[in-house]
Amino acid sequence: MNATDTRITDLEIKISYAEDLIDELNRTVFRQQQQIDLLVTEIKALRDQVRSAAPTEPLNLRDEIPPHY
Repeated sequence: MNATDTRITDLEIKISYAEDLIDELNRTVFRQQQQIDLLVTEIKALRDQVRSAAPTEPLNLRDEIPPHY
């Protein structure tokens, strides 16, 4: 093998590793996006629960228990 062939082989090996790394990073980003989508859905559901559980009448401060009780 001459120097040019060796350099080309080395570049092909590096490209192969780079392609594998890019594929792994793409899979990681895809999984993270799925997790983000799930979390957004859960936050929306929790927000809806909080809104539906909110009292319809305003709270009266006289109904509150003082902190020393």
